[in-house]
This record gives sequence, structure tokens and C-alpha cells, in this order.
Amino acid sequence: MSGIAGEILFSEKFSEQCKELSEMGGAIRHRGSFHGDYTTEHAALYQGSARQNKADFKLPLRLWKNETEYTIVFDGLIYNKKELKEILFKRSYRFETETDEEIVLKAYFEFGADCLKIINGAFALAIWDNKSESLFIARDRFGIKPFFYSVLDNGFIFGSEIKALFASGRIKPKINLESILEIMLIGPGRTLGYGVFEGVFELLPATYGYFTRDGLKICKYWTLYPHEHTDTPEQTAEKVRFLVDDSIKSQSEADTPICTMLSGGLDSSIISSVVAKTLARQGKTLDTYTVTYTDNDKYFTSSKFQPNNDSEFIGIINNYLNAQNHIIEIDHKSLVSALFSAVEARDFPGMADVDSSLLLFSKAIAKDYKIVLSGECSDEIFAGYPWYREPALRNADSFPWARSTTYRQSFLTDEIRNAVDAEGFVRKKYENTLKQAMKLNTIDSDERTKELMKLNLDWFMMTLVDRSDRMSAFNSLDIRVPFCDYRIVEYLYSVPLEIKDYNGFEKGILRKAYSDMLPKEILWRKKSPYPKTHNPIYLSLVRAELEKILQDETSPIFEFVSKQALNALLLENSSQRFYGQLMTTPQTIAYFVQINYWLKKYNIEIDL
Repeated sequence: MSGIAGEILFSEKFSEQCKELSEMGGAIRHRGSFHGDYTTEHAALYQGSARQNKADFKLPLRLWKNETEYTIVFDGLIYNKKELKEILFKRSYRFETETDEEIVLKAYFEFGADCLKIINGAFALAIWDNKSESLFIARDRFGIKPFFYSVLDNGFIFGSEIKALFASGRIKPKINLESILEIMLIGPGRTLGYGVFEGVFELLPATYGYFTRDGLKICKYWTLYPHEHTDTPEQTAEKVRFLVDDSIKSQSEADTPICTMLSGGLDSSIISSVVAKTLARQGKTLDTYTVTYTDNDKYFTSSKFQPNNDSEFIGIINNYLNAQNHIIEIDHKSLVSALFSAVEARDFPGMADVDSSLLLFSKAIAKDYKIVLSGECSDEIFAGYPWYREPALRNADSFPWARSTTYRQSFLTDEIRNAVDAEGFVRKKYENTLKQAMKLNTIDSDERTKELMKLNLDWFMMTLVDRSDRMSAFNSLDIRVPFCDYRIVEYLYSVPLEIKDYNGFEKGILRKAYSDMLPKEILWRKKSPYPKTHNPIYLSLVRAELEKILQDETSPIFEFVSKQALNALLLENSSQRFYGQLMTTPQTIAYFVQINYWLKKYNIEIDL
């Protein structure tokens, strides 16, 4: 994991010691404390790495090709580095380091932007061509690694996180009506490419671009296409096993020990099982980490979305794997306190305690390890969520996890609520995504599965991927997500739901693929979401935070949020969902607490 940042200014000349670049790098130092920079007449680039560089070169990496100097800043991991090195070796390239940076830069030398078509990984990068004075930028197919930017007058700035852009002093934190609607009607989700702040953009997943004196030009290099699925369930399970195994093993390769997050559910157990068996052959034992909350077993109540508690399954899988499990228990005062740090990590209000708990969980893991594997992204790809199969959710002509626009808009001030078409705002985003869902143009009920998968990849999964990256990076921890491999996604996109639900179980085909790798209690356990606290003290604590806001007439949130509506929320304790099953009343309260803190901390100007 790294943090990258840079400035290209054709109207000015940088000094050798660029103060702005130093400030930008300092703002994202948590992503990597071992750092370096590169400055030339019109370009200044920064890269910080979370692990000390053992190779004999200074960050960022600089190489020459045909009398031209190229400099790369890179955040991420290349999964197929062995394959790429073999391709390049046959074309007479030799390697002086074991770094991903050198592989990517030499692949760029040979293939230009087309190198992205043969690279499999999670990455965000920028390459400066000092001769042509052009900057090449690119991001992985799913946006696992972040890349934000702003286009200036005759200039361009970028960074792994938005705080790096603000640190440059070139732009100011400012939001407008569209920003407010995004936060209030879509959040904690976020429209792909939209940076919420005025003048801030996000490089879209699966795109690359060039910035030159002529400006910025962006192109797409990958699209998810369907194909006719002719494999039998048995053949499908075999292919799934190969793809998932290969992704886990490739992402397990590292120059430092790795561990896994383990909930006792199917996805994290599969990853832990594969890694544990690999380590066992080396005479090593896997360390697994589990998050829980004070007195959670005492207050747990079974529900449709969470039928059983994780704790009873943790021992089963750890005994089976002969793994060493570490229980990280989070107390509720710390959970609430971390709501504010979570805003700083994400640069936005987020998923409330779902964010803050991961931030604290990551902090605990980072004391022992620098890399951890997570089961995130499996549900989006293997159709694990209820909306893939429950008729009322599946057939709803809207975002299935955010059918709460009426409830959400009730929190807007009367002036804003009466001036905007809230339903139309959300509806447009939903329809724009459906238009991008590639289909086979057949009259097939399974085409809806492709629509839902596209909605999940572009929205729900991106919210979770953002969360994973920012909460872990804030603690200099690298979370890797093996299920988010484009080869798995390309294959599963065309697998019919009836095969995905093999034997009538959600993610049944994944269960069949790993039927020999897990105990039956784990293999056939019903899906359970990321663990939340069930202790009523959490609701009391976030209510107290909201009361502080309501008692302060200068609270900036009142510029667009109704004080009366927040007063009503303070007394509410219903099952009203704000963002799927992950956010009900306690998390909704916490979300508004985060919004107010965000406005104050970033000193945001509101332009209505």
C-alpha cells in the first residue's frame, strides 16, 4: 500500500524543494511513511510506501527509455507479476528490482496504455514523461485503489485521498446543492467519478488518461461484457474453485507475513482455509482476526438478515484450520469516538459505526501485521444479498438497498426539499447505471441479475471498497480483497442465478466449489452481514452526540438539514432503514453526527 500525489503546472516552474508537494504528501503520510518525491520544471510527484523499500532505488522509481526519463508513482498490487515479467523478459527486458513499479513501468514502455489490458491488480498510478511533458494516469478495473484529481488553469493535481488536494492550497473545500443531495439522498454511497466537493473528481475505475498542455483526455480500457454460459454446475464450480484459489494465492504473495479477517462466514472462511493450508505446507500457522463488541452476545437478537451470532462459528472454523484466532473487542465509547476519525479517514461522512469499527479493527491488526486478506466483495459477485432473489426487492425498480428516498428527503430543510425533485435525482442515477449493464438482448428473466450485479459493482461494492481502503490505510494497513478479481467477475457475470444458487442456497455454487475445504456448519451457514453492535448503550451514546449538535445553534448542519427532523430522529427507535440492513436508527443518527463533524472539520463553504 502506498500514498501518491502530484502536481503538473505548465504556467509555473517548481523549485527543487516543492513546499506544496511536501504538504500534499504529509496529508496522506498514513498511507506510507517511507517516502520520496521527484521534482522537475513543471512536475512534482510524491510516493509514500507503508513498507520500507529494500530495493536499491529512491522513491519514486525513475527509468530511462530511448533517452527519455520516466517517473512512476504507484499505489497497489499487481496480481499477475510473474506472467508479466515472463512476457517482458521475452522482449529483452531485464529487472533490477522486485517491485511492481518496475514491472508496470516497463510494461508501459512496451505496450503504452494497452499494458492495462494485460495487468491484473488493484492499483492507481501516474507516469510522468519528462520529454513530452505528459502525465499518464490509470486506475484498476474496480477502483479498489483511490485516485482523486482537480483540473486547474493550465495545471493538474492528484492524490490518493482528497485531503491531499486540499493540502496543496490550490482548491478549497466547497460544496453546492448537488453535493448536498449526494450526501443526503445517496450517501454513504457515492456516484462513480464524483468527488462531492466542487472541482474534485475521481478517476473512474477501468479508465486511463493523459494530461498534457492540451488538457486532460480520459479513455476506458475495460468493460464487463456478458457471454452465453454453457458450463454445467459441476464445470462452473470447478472454474470458480480455480479462479478464487488463484486470486487468493496471488494476493497472498508478499515480502512480509499476512493474516486474515475471519467472521465465521463463508467468504472469510474460504480465504482463511486456502491461506492456512498454504502456510501449513511451510510449517506455519495462520493468524486470524475477529471483531466483536462489548456484551454483544448478551444483547444479540436473531433477525431475518442476521439469523445467528458469529461467535459460535469462530471456534469451529479456527479449530478446523488449526489457526490462531485473535478476538478484537471494541467498547462503545471508543466506537463512537472513532466516528470522527472515520470521517477524516474517508474525507466524507460514511457508514457510521460500520466504518468506525473497521477503523479500530484495522488499528488492532496493524500492531501485528501490515497485510490482511478480507472476504469483501463476494456477495456482490456471487449474488449473496437478499435483493438478488426476494421478489419484492429483486423487482423493485430502484436501488434495492436504498429504497428510502422519502424518508431521507424528510431531513432536508423545507426550502431545499420544496426546490428539488428528490425521487428524480435518485431515479436518474439508477437508470444511468442500468443503461451501462451489458446484456445478451434475450428475453430472459436472468437479465435482471446482470442489472443487479452492475448496480452492486458500481454502487454498493464501491461503498464497501472505499471503506476498506480508507479505514485500513488510516492505520497503514493493507486490506486485500481476493474476490474482487476481474477474471472472477467476468465469469460470474454470465452465470445464471439458478446456478449461483446451486441446491437452493445463496452462493450455492461457491459452497459447492469449496465443499471439501470447510466444515459443514460453516459451509451451509446462512449469510450474515458485517457484525454490528446490538448493545443499547450505543444508541444512547450517539443520541448524546446528536443532542450536543441540536443544542448548538451554530451547528453547520442546519444549513441544509431540518432541526425539527433531527429532534424527531433523536426520539426514534424504529426499523426504518437508511442504507440497507447496515444502517437503521442508531447508524442514521451517527451519520448525521458525522455530517456535522465533516462540515466543521473541513471548514466547508456551502454554496446554495
